Amino acid sequence: MPRRAAAQIRPIEPDPVHRSRLVQQVINKVMLDGKKSTAERIVYDALSIIEERTGKDAIESLEQAIKALTPVLEVRSRRVGGATYQVPVEVPQRRARTLAVRWLVEFARQRREKTMAQRLANELMDAMQQQGGAYKRKDDIYRMAQANKAFAHYRW
Repeated sequence: MPRRAAAQIRPIEPDPVHRSRLVQQVINKVMLDGKKSTAERIVYDALSIIEERTGKDAIESLEQAIKALTPVLEVRSRRVGGATYQVPVEVPQRRARTLAVRWLVEFARQRREKTMAQRLANELMDAMQQQGGAYKRKDDIYRMAQANKAFAHYRW
């Protein structure tokens, strides 16, 4: 048990352009070394690329992509006796969204396009069409949870 009280959840302020908490969360995840203005420029450029290519509202596209990447189940390690089991558990809403944003940015960074804005835009477009690295990660985790369904009774 932790000796201190649980860490407080800091509310995320909406971003200045779109007034969206989700956009702000993506900006915060893209940001490196405290360079927020650079991260904002990257995310806003990516959103404008998406709007230009799809013709749909960029925020709706972002929400659709994040919804496609949001995991339902994940596995947690649990020691019972001498063995460690991968126990499938449902993902809380807050963690699920955080994981989706994390995977989106992580796999966007690994892409081969020239600028980070193009990488992020293409990863978002792939996520909307249920493909790409981030979607594959979500699918792999879901499959692992399904494969270990037999250990679900070890949930705590």
